[in-house]
Amino acid sequence: MTTRQFGAPVLRKEDPRLVTGNGRYLDDLGHDAWEVAFVRSPHAHARIVDIDVDGALDVDGVIAVYTHEDLDGPAGDRLPLLIPHPSIVAGRTGHALAKDDVNHVGEAIVMVVARDRYLAEDAAQRIVVTYDFLTPVVGIATSRDAADLVHDDAPGNVAAHLLQEVGNVEVAMATAPHTLTLDLEIERSACMPMEGKGVHAHWDSDEQRMRIHSSTQTTTGVRAAVAAKLQLPLAQVECIAPDVGGGFGVKIMHPWPEEVLIPWAARKLDHDVKWTEDRREHFTSSAHERGQLQQVTVGFDDDGRLLALDVKFWHDNGAYLPYGVIVPIITATQLLGPYKPQNYRVEFWSLYTNTVLVTPYRGAGRPQGCFAMERTMDAIAAELGIDRTEVRSRNFIQPEEMPYDQGLLFQDGRPLKYDSGDFPASLAKLKALVGWDDFTAYRQEAEAQGRKVGLGIGCYVEGTGVGPYEGGHVHVETSGRVNVATGLTTQGQGHQTILAQIVADELGVSIEDVFVTTGDTRRMPYAVGTFASRGAVMSGNAVALAARAVRAKALRIAADALEVSEADLQIEDGTISVKGAPHASIALSTVAVMSNPLRYAFDESAKAATQFAGAFDPDKPPVADDDEPGLEGKDFYSPTQATFANGMHAAIVETDPVTAEIRILRYCVIHDCGTVVNPMIVEGQVHGGVAQGVGGALYERMAYDETGQLLNASFMDFLIPYASEVPHIETDHLETPSPLNPLGIKGAGEAGTIPVSAVIASAIEDAEGFPIRSMPISPTELWDLRREHAAAAAATAASGTTPTPTTTPTQESA
Repeated sequence: MTTRQFGAPVLRKEDPRLVTGNGRYLDDLGHDAWEVAFVRSPHAHARIVDIDVDGALDVDGVIAVYTHEDLDGPAGDRLPLLIPHPSIVAGRTGHALAKDDVNHVGEAIVMVVARDRYLAEDAAQRIVVTYDFLTPVVGIATSRDAADLVHDDAPGNVAAHLLQEVGNVEVAMATAPHTLTLDLEIERSACMPMEGKGVHAHWDSDEQRMRIHSSTQTTTGVRAAVAAKLQLPLAQVECIAPDVGGGFGVKIMHPWPEEVLIPWAARKLDHDVKWTEDRREHFTSSAHERGQLQQVTVGFDDDGRLLALDVKFWHDNGAYLPYGVIVPIITATQLLGPYKPQNYRVEFWSLYTNTVLVTPYRGAGRPQGCFAMERTMDAIAAELGIDRTEVRSRNFIQPEEMPYDQGLLFQDGRPLKYDSGDFPASLAKLKALVGWDDFTAYRQEAEAQGRKVGLGIGCYVEGTGVGPYEGGHVHVETSGRVNVATGLTTQGQGHQTILAQIVADELGVSIEDVFVTTGDTRRMPYAVGTFASRGAVMSGNAVALAARAVRAKALRIAADALEVSEADLQIEDGTISVKGAPHASIALSTVAVMSNPLRYAFDESAKAATQFAGAFDPDKPPVADDDEPGLEGKDFYSPTQATFANGMHAAIVETDPVTAEIRILRYCVIHDCGTVVNPMIVEGQVHGGVAQGVGGALYERMAYDETGQLLNASFMDFLIPYASEVPHIETDHLETPSPLNPLGIKGAGEAGTIPVSAVIASAIEDAEGFPIRSMPISPTELWDLRREHAAAAAATAASGTTPTPTTTPTQESA
C-alpha cells in the first residue's frame, strides 16, 4: 500500500544534487559568452553632462560600449511601473541605462561588452563621465521636508499617498478613556542572497528566437518584459531560471535593467552575452526595503481594549517606483494583525529619496506593520499595568468570528478578509512553550546573579497565496515516470519536494517516480512567480487539480480495459486495481501506453497501443472528440482572495549590564499555515525566516551619509548574523485549514521574519525598563539609551516631577 506523503517530513529531493556541488547556477552557464561590466554612478544625484568612451575602445578584447543613446526602440524607454495603483501621484521609473541624470549611487550609465569580465572591468574604468552635481535627498525626514526634490516633476517628493478608514476614528478617539501616541522607526535594510542577480542571453538569428537564463523569481515576467522591450513575439522568447542561490524578494523585480540590456546586446552582437552581479553591485544597485517613520495614536478603555487606532507613516521608496506601492499597502493593512480595533484610520506617504530603490524583501511591509502594532500593544499594557498577553487576548478576533472582514483592501485589490485562525489557541501554546507564567521566578534568579533578562512577544497575521493564478501540468510517461511542471520558480524553498508529495498522493505513485520542473517558460508559459508565501498555496493546488484530472482519465481508461466501474477502482503503488480484488489490475504505466494510440511501436510497451494490437471499436475514432492523446492533465488555481496564515513568537534576551551586548537566550514560535504538506520544510522556512529577522533586529542596516553614499557596501561593514548569533528555535504548530483552497494550506515562507524586530524590542524593553521605539538596535545605541534614561530619571528625581516616558532617539524624528 502506498505510504501517504502529504503531511510527512519527507527528505528534500533536490538536496543531494545541490549539496554535492552539482547545482547549475547562472554563472555556471555560458562559458563561451562575452561578458558585461557597467559604469555606475558614484554620485547620488547629478545630471550627466558628457560620457567619453574613447579610452575603453582602445582596450584589446572589448567588443562594444553602449550608452543610453544606443538603445533603440522601447529598450530606450523608461522601465515599466509594474503595479499601477490609484494612490500613485507621481510614478517614476528609471531607464535601463541612465539618460539625462542619475538618482542614486550605483545607477547604470554605460555597458561594456568584452571577451571576459576582467577586460570589461578594465575598459569601464577608462570611461570618463562628466557630471553637474545636484543636491541629494537622503532620508525620510529630509524627503518629507522637500527643500530639494529627487524628481522635478514629483512635488514634495511624494510618489504615492493613500488613506483608508474603517469606522469613525475621530469620534472614538475623542471619547476613549485613554490615549497614547508613539513615534517609531524601522531603518532601511536589504536581503543578501548568496548568489546575486545574473543574466545569460542566447540569440538564434536563424529562428529569430531569444533564450534567456536569469536568476529570477519570475521567469514569465522577465519573458514578457524582454519581448516588449525588444519588440519580439512572445512565442519567440524563452526564459529559464536555473538553480537560484536565494531570492528573498530582490529577484521578483522584472525587468531589472540588466535583464533588458543583456538580451538586447546578445541580439545586437549575434553572440551569447552574460552578466553576473558582484557583491558591491548588489549593495548599490539592487533593491532595499524596510525604511519607515511611523506615528501611532491609539485610544483604549480601562481593560486595554482598542477603541480607535490612527496610524500615519512615511515610507522610503528610494529613487524610483518600479514595483508600485505594494510594500506600504501591506504595512497599512497587515498592521492590524490578529486584532480588531473597531475604528481604524491609516494614512501613508511613499517618498522619493536619492538612494537605491525599494521593492519587497522577505516579509514585504509586514515587519514594519507588526512592529507598529506590537509596540502599541506593549505600550497599552505598560500604561494600564496589565500583563502583555492579557491585553492581546482581550483584543483578539475569536475563532467563531471567522471569516473576519477588516474592511480594508489588501495588496491584491481584494477585501482584507481573514479566512481562518484560532488566535487564543496559538497564544496558549506560546505561553506554555516559552514558560510565560514562570518567567518572574526566572528573572529573579537572573537578577540575583547580576544579570538582566527580558521576555518579549509579537503576534502577526500574514496574507499568503495572493493571485491571480498559478498553473500545473502533470504527465505520466509509459515508463511510469510522472513529470510535473509549474511556472513557479524556486530559490531553495523545497518546491520540488512538496509538489512531488502532493502529486504522489493524488496519483497513488511513489514519490521517487515524480519529477518536478519549475521556472521554465518552455514547460509552463503561463505563471506569475514566487513571492508573498504563495508557492505551496498556488502551485500546490494547481498541480493537485492537474493530478486529479490525470487520475480521472487513468481510471476511465482502466475501467474500460478491466470492464468494471470507475468507482470500483483504486490506485496504489502505481497500479490500478479493483477494490477487494487486487489480482484484477493494470499498471499506471500501461494505462499511459493505452492513452496514446500509436502507428509505430518504438519499444515493447508501445506495441500495446498500435493499430493491430487488441480489440477496438471500428465505429469510434482512436481519439474521442472530447479527448486528447496521452495521460496528462493541466489545470490552474485562481483564488478569490489571499489566505491568511498567522503566528506568535516569544523571546528571552539578556542585555549585558556593562557592555550592553544583546544575547537571545530562547526563541519560541507558534505557527499556523493551515494543513502542513511537509513539517520539516515548514520548520526550515521558519528557522530561516527567524535568522533573517534577527539580522534585521540587531545587525543589518543600510547606512547612508548626507551625500547619499552607502557607507557599508561590503560584508566588512554590513553586519549579518553568524550561526552563533542565531538562537536555537523552538517551534510548535497549530493547523487551522483554509476553507479557500482544495488542500487547506496557507503560506509559510515569510512567517519567521515578520515579528522578530517587535519581539526583540519587547524583550529588551522588558529587561531594561524603558521604551524601545527604533529598530535595529545595537549595543552602542542601547548604551546611549541607558545613559539618557538614567539622566532623565535623575533630573526627574531632582525636580520631583512625574517622569515622561523615554522614547528611543531616532536619526530622523517623526
